[in-house]
Amino acid sequence: MAGLSLRCGDCGALLKSVEEAQEHAELTSHTDFSESTEAVLNLICSTCAKPCRSKTEMDLHTKRTGHAEFTDKTSETAKPIDLENATKSHGGTEESALEGESSQSEEMVVPEVDQKILEELESMGFPKARATRALHYSGNSGIEAAINWVAEHEDDPDIDQMPLVSIKAQSEADKQSLTPEELKMKAQELRERARKKKEEEERRMEREREKERIRIGKELLEAKRIEEENERKRLLMLRKAEKEEEKRAREKIRQRLEEDKAERRRKLGLPPENPETQKPATPPVEEKKSFLPVKPVTKAEHMRECLRSLKQHHKDEDAKVKRAFQTLLTYVGNVARNPDEEKFRKIRLNNPSFQDRVGRLQGGVEFLEICGFAKLEEGDEFLFLARDKVDMAVLNTAGSELNSAINNPFFGVL
Repeated sequence: MAGLSLRCGDCGALLKSVEEAQEHAELTSHTDFSESTEAVLNLICSTCAKPCRSKTEMDLHTKRTGHAEFTDKTSETAKPIDLENATKSHGGTEESALEGESSQSEEMVVPEVDQKILEELESMGFPKARATRALHYSGNSGIEAAINWVAEHEDDPDIDQMPLVSIKAQSEADKQSLTPEELKMKAQELRERARKKKEEEERRMEREREKERIRIGKELLEAKRIEEENERKRLLMLRKAEKEEEKRAREKIRQRLEEDKAERRRKLGLPPENPETQKPATPPVEEKKSFLPVKPVTKAEHMRECLRSLKQHHKDEDAKVKRAFQTLLTYVGNVARNPDEEKFRKIRLNNPSFQDRVGRLQGGVEFLEICGFAKLEEGDEFLFLARDKVDMAVLNTAGSELNSAINNPFFGVL
């Protein structure tokens, strides 16, 4: 049975005719050929009618174009190879071919290609022979065309062989090829297109990153708002509970006073008070009670107002405000713990550290004056707290107000 193809023993390529085998031998210098009963595939793309001679070439075409349907026409095009006729037809010209072999080899040259594009392909990692072959067979049309050609023919056995053409064919190709100016313009156009595509992709990625930053920022702000709202509600509930507890304590004290008063009347043999006559006397009692803590409550409110004013006048300087509160707490605490030590009851007004921490802040000196500090004379450079004016209740109240201002994040806001 006649073979359906010729197999190259050097590279394994299948060739469907003697002519193809001769061309393959001229290009690759391979000389070991044998008949094979395996037909050369002829897979025709159903979409664009491109013929593919191997499954590898078919897969590359599918990846490149997305065309997946092929028609197998191998059996229709497969023909037995007649080596005898090919030998006869070839024998007549063998002598002339041998005679012209030396001259023919001299006339074969490497085709001219665009050197700039060749250098770019080499810088991308392509061997020089492969890059030259790709540019030659893609018509020197540009980098993209050359890369596409390499992708389609990367399984060719002679892909890394330097292509050779006759001088005559080279001269004809030079006439048909683009001028250097046209090649330069086309290469510039491809580079500009690649640059624009890269810039557009970078802008798109930057927009995505900006959207992500905005989303994360909104989530953080919302989480912070919810946390602050919960903390505010917690503080309000604590204050409400403290007021209710204080109210219950006052009510217990009032009931105990009433019981003691009734007990004293009973011991003196006086009749119990009539509840109806007792009601008009209630307001004076309540009024008397309300006047008992006038001094501490007024001073506490005055202290709180000083601290609130200090924070509001420096609301963008939290660290500075907190440092002022801690400095005032230190002054008050030193006097409360060591009331007999004069050095703790005397503050130099022109001290740079005092001016930086308290003196220049509105409400700082006023707070110390509420605690009992005062100038001995007009224009005096010292604030002095006399020993007989040290009021531990006032100092304790000042310490409580300062601790509340330091630890309460909503102080001065609500």
